[in-house]
Amino acid sequence: MNNKYENIEKKKFNLKNDVIFKAFFGKKGNEKYLIDFLTGLLKINIKEIEIKEEVNLLKLANDEKGGRLDLQAILDNGNIVNIEMQIKNEHDIIERSTIYASKVVSKELKAGQNYIEAQKVIMVNILNFNIFKYKEYVSESMLVLKEHRDYEISDLVKYYYIELPKYRKAKADMDDKLNQWLAIIDDTDWGKIEMAEKKNEKIKSALDDMEYLTGDEELQRLAELRESSVIDRGLAMSYARKQEKIETARKLLKKNVSIDIILEVTGLTKEELERIKVNDK
Repeated sequence: MNNKYENIEKKKFNLKNDVIFKAFFGKKGNEKYLIDFLTGLLKINIKEIEIKEEVNLLKLANDEKGGRLDLQAILDNGNIVNIEMQIKNEHDIIERSTIYASKVVSKELKAGQNYIEAQKVIMVNILNFNIFKYKEYVSESMLVLKEHRDYEISDLVKYYYIELPKYRKAKADMDDKLNQWLAIIDDTDWGKIEMAEKKNEKIKSALDDMEYLTGDEELQRLAELRESSVIDRGLAMSYARKQEKIETARKLLKKNVSIDIILEVTGLTKEELERIKVNDK
């Protein structure tokens, strides 16, 4: 067995780190990898692709501070693809993606241009967590009529959600191009990675390029900072949600709502509720 597969758990960073993801797929000369990945996902023939903003370390550093690291590209048919990697579940990915898509559409619509000329936007969200109860790990949205689900009203914006934990557990068809790339992105199963490399020459080349890229000390520093900021942001949001539950519990206690109902509504434990009662005396 090849050592690079045996040591998979010892790797410091991989494409699930959005700094590494954007640095790799957004690098000039690496368009062929993004084309191959999107060909597998969208099931269309893509000959050329244009990265909207060439990636460099200074740009990555500024983007990292801003909190959002997404990659945007224009396909040869003019459609805009926006790809975002999300490691931590902040429970707002659908809302975030919807709002951001509207911004992309409006930004691309030129002054005086007819609405029907608006460029189509494809939002790709690669998630290291699950959001849907269904078993499929790739979900594509459609805007349809309630009474006629087979009639698509508009395809101006399409959303793709890729749930890596589900892919990890699936018996994926490794002849499928998308599954090959997901093996590389997820980077947890050496068997799938080895199979992907054998079946796809571009992935074999990509693995060599990634090894060189992730050895860059400055890029590693940015990746470390990104991981730290995601953790800090997650802790801050968790704290904010907890404070909201505590405030709800206080209001319900003042209205003499039963303890059982407060526990059910807030999700707090009996111990936490007792501490609130003691602190508020």
